[in-house]
Amino acid sequence: MGDVQKVQVGDVQLAYRVWGQEDAPPAVLLHCLGEDGEDWRGVVGRLAGTHRVFALDQRGHGRSDWPGEYGFARWRDDAIGFVETLGLGRVTLIGHSLGATTALLLAAHRPDLVARLVVEEAAPPLPADPPQQLPEPPPGPAAFDWQAKAAVVAERNAPDPRWWDTLDRITAPTLVIAGGPTSHIPQQHLADLAARIPGARLVTVEGAGHLVHEERPGEFLAAVASFLAGCEAH
Repeated sequence: MGDVQKVQVGDVQLAYRVWGQEDAPPAVLLHCLGEDGEDWRGVVGRLAGTHRVFALDQRGHGRSDWPGEYGFARWRDDAIGFVETLGLGRVTLIGHSLGATTALLLAAHRPDLVARLVVEEAAPPLPADPPQQLPEPPPGPAAFDWQAKAAVVAERNAPDPRWWDTLDRITAPTLVIAGGPTSHIPQQHLADLAARIPGARLVTVEGAGHLVHEERPGEFLAAVASFLAGCEAH
């Protein structure tokens, strides 16, 4: 994987890895809860063939700061600051789970920064049913800040109701990737999510479950490549 670099964004230092030609169009990857930029290792090689790829460690994860203050609005604003601080312009934004919800909020809040949007197994901003419980942290050294998990559980149980209503502000061509019924994310929620976003396309990789890019990297990359090629054709 690429060497880890750091950039100051607001009150946090964010770590990231970068691959691809410097003059290639930028793509920013946002990982799920509990992972970091290394989580994209199985797909980044192909993506870096056509893009300058930036894989971010979101706050509370990996080598970025763990400030103890979390929430989707903070992750969204960190990603906005990351794109602006590095002067990336309009990016292809790809997110998984927590990172996908962050990407949705970013694309709705700052559509000027997103040229194309790929959301894999996003946790929709709808109240979890039944409500989630915060488990005890696992024993041993922490892989990420458990307060980030607490923030996700709280916001999954009582998300800002405005988030769902702002999805129609997304202007970027959007691909929603679902993993089929073996995922813990209700697949109807992903279909409803895609229907909320103007012109969004939904692709289901049957049997992949929640970790589509990890369990089925070839099918994930094929879906993303087809989508990006279709965007360029228009």
